[in-house]
Amino acid sequence: MIKYVLYFRVSTKRQGESGLGLAAQKRDINLFLENYSSTPYEVLQEFTDVESGANSDRPELHKAIKLAKAEKAVLLVSKLDRLSRKVSFIASLLDDKKLDFKVAQMPTADKFQLHIYAALAEQERDFISTRTKAALAEAKAKGKRLGGLRDKTNERNKVRRKQAENEAQKLSGILLPMVATHSLQAMADTLNNAGLRTARGAEYKPMTVKRVIDRLGM
Repeated sequence: MIKYVLYFRVSTKRQGESGLGLAAQKRDINLFLENYSSTPYEVLQEFTDVESGANSDRPELHKAIKLAKAEKAVLLVSKLDRLSRKVSFIASLLDDKKLDFKVAQMPTADKFQLHIYAALAEQERDFISTRTKAALAEAKAKGKRLGGLRDKTNERNKVRRKQAENEAQKLSGILLPMVATHSLQAMADTLNNAGLRTARGAEYKPMTVKRVIDRLGM
């Protein structure tokens, strides 16, 4: 019988209390267990951290890893970034001969593929950070006042984020049952056919639906 230790991570206390991020992770893990795991299987225990993925010192993760090793169980997570956003930390887990872990969203990926995916994801985050710094430096070089402008922009962004979060919450009951079985286009069509519109009064597009799903942590 194959044994599993389940690990979940949400980045903020709000996500943990709402259950939205956890619900999506549990859905993915259940799909893996039902469709990709050999049977019979046993879930030994679940562990959950409310921590940033950049922080590798997470108490519940260490407990999960310790139990998985002791019981010769598979550490199962929904997405690779639930373990860590650092490729060095992922690599250390992959090199650990006593630890076996699986990623629900990449059920057939081997260790080499997981390492490549982690490296590409980290590279993308580094590039986004570099691009943002370059844009700020360019604006400063042109003599733009970043202080007051940034404050006003931040306020507008806060309002927009709040509106987007409210919109996502309203749609969660419709989208949650559809995520695993419907395409983004099909979900957009469902919302539009129901007469629903975005906060700006526009029809839903596949990428609009994707942003809503990402906000809900599905």
